[in-house]
Amino acid sequence: MQAPPASIRALAFHRRLPLPSPRPLALLPHSPVPLPPRSRPTPARSLMVFPAETAGEEADEEALPGLAGAGDGGGVSTEEWQRWGTSAPLPAVVADVVRQLLDMEFVAGEKMRFGGVGSKLKGDFKDVEDMKHRAVYETLPDSDQKLQYYSARQIGCRLLGSRGYLCQKCWLPMEDCMCSKLAPCSLWRGIRFWLYMHPKDFLRQNNTGKLLWQVFGIQAASLCLFGIQEHEDIMWDAFQRSGKEKVSFLYPNKSATPKSVKDLKFDDLTLNAGLQEVGVQPEPLNLVLLDGTWSNSAALYRRLKERWTAIWGEEDIPCISLSMLSASVMHKLRPQPAWDRTCTAAAAAGLLSELHMRPELSEFDLEGQAEAVECSLDILLDALTARRIRLGRSITRKQRHRRDCI
Repeated sequence: MQAPPASIRALAFHRRLPLPSPRPLALLPHSPVPLPPRSRPTPARSLMVFPAETAGEEADEEALPGLAGAGDGGGVSTEEWQRWGTSAPLPAVVADVVRQLLDMEFVAGEKMRFGGVGSKLKGDFKDVEDMKHRAVYETLPDSDQKLQYYSARQIGCRLLGSRGYLCQKCWLPMEDCMCSKLAPCSLWRGIRFWLYMHPKDFLRQNNTGKLLWQVFGIQAASLCLFGIQEHEDIMWDAFQRSGKEKVSFLYPNKSATPKSVKDLKFDDLTLNAGLQEVGVQPEPLNLVLLDGTWSNSAALYRRLKERWTAIWGEEDIPCISLSMLSASVMHKLRPQPAWDRTCTAAAAAGLLSELHMRPELSEFDLEGQAEAVECSLDILLDALTARRIRLGRSITRKQRHRRDCI
């Protein structure tokens, strides 16, 4: 018997962070009490600076100088949050972190500066914030609360650092916005994509998972941020409504018995999804894509497995692999660590193509939907390449694997 969603939220390893206190800096011990909101002057526009050098697996995107008004407009509203690509409410823990950062800026009398990949804090303010962050982190009683705080802090900094700089739809600098070139496409109602995204991939310019909701819409391709309890609850509640038979994770070689796209099961109601003009639509097959670097994907998988086991009491979660994996065009800018790995959007396109090859699904134009994703990848590649050429940067990356995958 399935446990009700409310009981799952009460599990020990999924305890929530305390709800935001009426005092904005409640999580920051020994901080001065800020002035009431009405008496605060609007902070001056913050400067977003970007270093020329990049390093490590997460430094594949180019980031150059541009202005971003971190403090402009105060805290993040639900409307602003949802414009970044989600229909979910603004998570309380993210709102709390943003409020703490803005209050610290006011008390310190110093503007926040963000820069580099991931909109990291820079300058003296970074040192002060880092000390307070570490102090708060050490007071949290368990690993799950630490993860929630870590994720919220990553997301909060990226929200403020990208404000006024990145397009809220395509996550590219506004002068490089590619939104007008993308063509929307309807996804077959029998499936629904979930982008389970690591916070370090949130608002990354070269992230490809964002393309799925840009093409199919936020209801057909939904964002779920790793470590954000409210987001994870929404996703798992949807899984429980559908039932475990209608949940699969695209992650290779993790099931006890390896499965492929041909092993996915569709009942008659699902096959008729979209044909009913009236009445309740059947629950779709939920296809979960792990969206992050390959080094971060292990943490994403572990958390999914923990939740799956807590709900359904099974250690083995249903993972599928693609049979025909081809290299993404994004390999030209973002080489993968192995020849058999590809970016999130290319994996989704491959999944749709393999579904199209099943006779009972051939009428749903899944191949056309795969082509729409591939076209969006071409547009993203062109936008990133044009930006690098304009700024005098290299348009190729050093290969990380021994076999040629282009």
